[in-house]
Amino acid sequence: MLLNFQTVHHVFIVCGKTDLRKGIDGLASLIQHTYDLDIYQDAAFLFCGQRSDRFKILYWDGDGFLLCYKRLENGTLKWPRKKEEVRSLTAQQVRWLLEGLSIDQPKAILSGSKGTF
Repeated sequence: MLLNFQTVHHVFIVCGKTDLRKGIDGLASLIQHTYDLDIYQDAAFLFCGQRSDRFKILYWDGDGFLLCYKRLENGTLKWPRKKEEVRSLTAQQVRWLLEGLSIDQPKAILSGSKGTF
């Protein structure tokens, strides 16, 4: 099974640094006990270690856990490092993150204001 972020109900990113030596049990325990989230919901959890060129994804697909690990050959991720928290991401933010962009993009087009003609 391949994971399609468009069909997953929630995508959570664990900000800061995570020990990527942890496997399914360690990462699931982290989500349940540290962040008090339900690991069995329709959600993908993203983790990044010390180096910003690799990350893991943990996903419950209904009959078991899927653990994906990716190491980038060129470039790094703009992983949020400021807080030890979990943030919910939109599909657009996931795309930005995996393309090497920041998940907090400034708006390219500003909101309009009412004026007179």
